[in-house]
Amino acid sequence: MSGLSYLNDTPRRGFDYLIVGAGFAGSVLAERLAAGLGKRVLVIDRRPHIAGNAYDHHDEAGVLVHRYGPHIFHTNSQRIVDYLSRFTQWRPYEHRVLAVVDEQQVPIPINRTTLNALYGLDLQSDEEAERYLASRAEPVDDIRTSEDVVVNQIGRELYEKFFRGYTRKQWGLDPSQLDKSVTSRIPTRTNTDDRYFTDSFQQIPLHGYTRMFERMLDHPNIKVMLNTDYREIRHDIQHDQLIYCGPIDEYFDFCYGKLPYRSLRFEHRSLDQERFQAVGTVNYPDEGVPYTRISEYKHITGQAHPKTSITYEYPSAEGDPYYPIPRPENAALYKRYQQLADATPGVTFLGRLGTYKYYNMDQVVGQALALYQRIEQAQRESQEAPAEAEERLTHLAR
Repeated sequence: MSGLSYLNDTPRRGFDYLIVGAGFAGSVLAERLAAGLGKRVLVIDRRPHIAGNAYDHHDEAGVLVHRYGPHIFHTNSQRIVDYLSRFTQWRPYEHRVLAVVDEQQVPIPINRTTLNALYGLDLQSDEEAERYLASRAEPVDDIRTSEDVVVNQIGRELYEKFFRGYTRKQWGLDPSQLDKSVTSRIPTRTNTDDRYFTDSFQQIPLHGYTRMFERMLDHPNIKVMLNTDYREIRHDIQHDQLIYCGPIDEYFDFCYGKLPYRSLRFEHRSLDQERFQAVGTVNYPDEGVPYTRISEYKHITGQAHPKTSITYEYPSAEGDPYYPIPRPENAALYKRYQQLADATPGVTFLGRLGTYKYYNMDQVVGQALALYQRIEQAQRESQEAPAEAEERLTHLAR
């Protein structure tokens, strides 16, 4: 049973910090401010639950599912692992993804196994695979787009099979219209490592993300209000500082126009069978298939259950903002909002939506911890300043 302090009505007492958003960014910072500095913190969220997009719950069949698609925690930062381990135990899990290409399911990211299966090859070493990919690559002098990145590395045929259709579905744009950062995140390997991530730490919260967030926010100095829109209560809650983890353009009433995002629609299904697919996620790059991937959660959670639950993901132009669209004109629009933010006292923007940047979960945790360190340092300096002033006066008096 959660020990969180939920508020159903607008609180009358003031708070040191009002934090908008109960996802990773807001919850980590709330915990640190409350436990580390003794601050009184109110966390609000317009959704009916904490944990943001990492929210998980047991569906009607009793299977633990991720409501907003699979969330796989991975990091190379021991500091972040140590911090989150205060609130959860872990289950080792290495994510594996297959892609349906040429009527086969092959590993993605592309590796030696992928090449051998697709082309009937017998590549035995990294060197052989590297030479093979080099023979297919089509060098691009000026790499600016996502298409350039992939064609330069592995050639147009593999680009067409694995990347073009998937990217067009995911982003609603051709890879030639997207910044090179989009496909730079997906490596091509010459070995047979079929893990989707290679980070040193790859584990999932043992009892789920929501349980971890409940423990994180379970502090007497933290109050939580759900189903609460900041715009509706912003003048009713007394607070000294605002941490805003929502969309930065929404905070400023879209005065320069909306920042473009891609959204997702999730179709959750419960099946009367133990397993549906071989791995946690299967990608569908073919543009003729309307969804981008199907995920099955029992691979991820390790739950034993006679039934299984899966999720189909359909990218969308409308809906909750998930992915900032990386194009130069969007970055320029964000900079205009950032300038407004820098000129707005008492407000700090945090997280993926607050800073219009795609972050993995560990990166958001790191961003929140870094902000806390700056706040802690500023408070320490403000407390030390009077003593330093008194010491200088004493010295002058001598």
